[in-house]
Amino acid sequence: MTSLHTTRVRPRSPGAVLAAAGLLTALLAGAGPASATPDPGDLTPGSSSGAAVPRSAVAAPDRELAPGEIPGQDEIVHSKNVTPLANVPSSYPNGINSDLAFQDRYAYAGSYDGFTIYDIGDPKAPKTVATVLCPGGQNDVSVYGDLLFLSTDSSRSDDSCHSVSQPATEKSSWEGIKIFDIKDKKNPKYIKSVETSCGSHTHTLVPGGRDIYLYVSSYSPSEAFPDCLPPHDGISVVKVPRKDPARAAVVAFPVLFPDGGNPGAPAHPGVSKTTGCHDITVLPSENLAAGACMGDGILFDITDPEQPRVIDRVQDNVNFSFWHSATFNERADKVVFTDELGGGGSATCNEATGPDRGADGIYDITGRGDQRRLVFKSYFKIPRRQADTENCVAHNGSLIPVGGGRDVMVQAWYQGGVSVWDFTDSTSPKEIAYFERGPLTTDKLGLGGSWSAYYYRGHIYSNDIVKGLDVLRLDDRRTDSAKWVWTDRLNVQSQPAYH
Repeated sequence: MTSLHTTRVRPRSPGAVLAAAGLLTALLAGAGPASATPDPGDLTPGSSSGAAVPRSAVAAPDRELAPGEIPGQDEIVHSKNVTPLANVPSSYPNGINSDLAFQDRYAYAGSYDGFTIYDIGDPKAPKTVATVLCPGGQNDVSVYGDLLFLSTDSSRSDDSCHSVSQPATEKSSWEGIKIFDIKDKKNPKYIKSVETSCGSHTHTLVPGGRDIYLYVSSYSPSEAFPDCLPPHDGISVVKVPRKDPARAAVVAFPVLFPDGGNPGAPAHPGVSKTTGCHDITVLPSENLAAGACMGDGILFDITDPEQPRVIDRVQDNVNFSFWHSATFNERADKVVFTDELGGGGSATCNEATGPDRGADGIYDITGRGDQRRLVFKSYFKIPRRQADTENCVAHNGSLIPVGGGRDVMVQAWYQGGVSVWDFTDSTSPKEIAYFERGPLTTDKLGLGGSWSAYYYRGHIYSNDIVKGLDVLRLDDRRTDSAKWVWTDRLNVQSQPAYH
């Protein structure tokens, strides 16, 4: 086991951040499966001004956008039912912030440089508890008890937190899962790594009794990569004994696409070839999972967590480019799939792209048991127009547990901001609330905006790529019932049964 490095809220200079991250472009494009990742990385994060973000967002102007209006550079706008409560500037000002997880009074925020632990006991005044420097995109994060799991999908020189970017063509390169002990929130300890085929772009925690399982999603194999050879038509299953996490290991690689999956272009121009999955959401209460797998969307049974079994599979070769993530509704009779057109680094929330591409696809689940089928109903895309300098596309979101047979979720759209939308009627979804900032840049395409926007304990938390952690309060009769739903933990890709 190699060494680690953790810090307690120790700010670093922009130069140090870039050096530690291998200039970020090396993190993502430095040979290896990550070179083909559709998630951001090819653009320079940050605004042209580089101005600091105020800690408190209370003074944000309370105004809504006029139809077709684009707010001014860095201007904060939001619907009347949203109140910005706070912003904590990024621990890594020149890095890329990624996913979020929650447990008790803490939020865990991933970054391509490592992760940050926030105390959100008072949502109006979040506090940074610890910052861990451990470079390796994307560093998606999940938590369970005293354990934190971190995904590494950039080819590294070794499994330590001191590693540097190294080509995936070298057999000694490492990618996979890192496991930390977070019992002491101020001093997390790195205890174990598990190397996985093609790395770990994202992972999904499947809770159990004695053991925890991680479904590791990764893709883009190559004959030139010794640890990521084709075909790569499944997922890695990592088993983690709860009482002895140091024994964590890959126990299976179930093949989800025995026919190879969607062939992509040239058969289907503009569609990604399926060479693995990007993200999986499990619904343990129903032994169900939904997989967003590049060119395919799948529904599968996880009764045996080591051998998930595909029930149904769908494609959209007209409007979907890259199946990115999935969200069940509370009754488990719908799935929302997202399409990350342009990989999160393009301006696709504009008139030229239109309403059906770079959007969400809403699917009803019909039938029972092995006869369940995914049936397409409609698309949803934010109605607010974004500038051609703003990266914007459907991204990570979570259900808002309103109950009563109604379906509402909150979702990140990069520089499109945070959207709350209702899909109770699968054929007629509509936005009911929003929060966004104006363009980071007005002269060229920039990288920023909300990577993940999730609802936890009555508030919305957004991890902004550049600006850091935003906390929002939603006051709306259509969602107020969710404020009474209190969960002890939220890993969004491990969707709880709220009611």
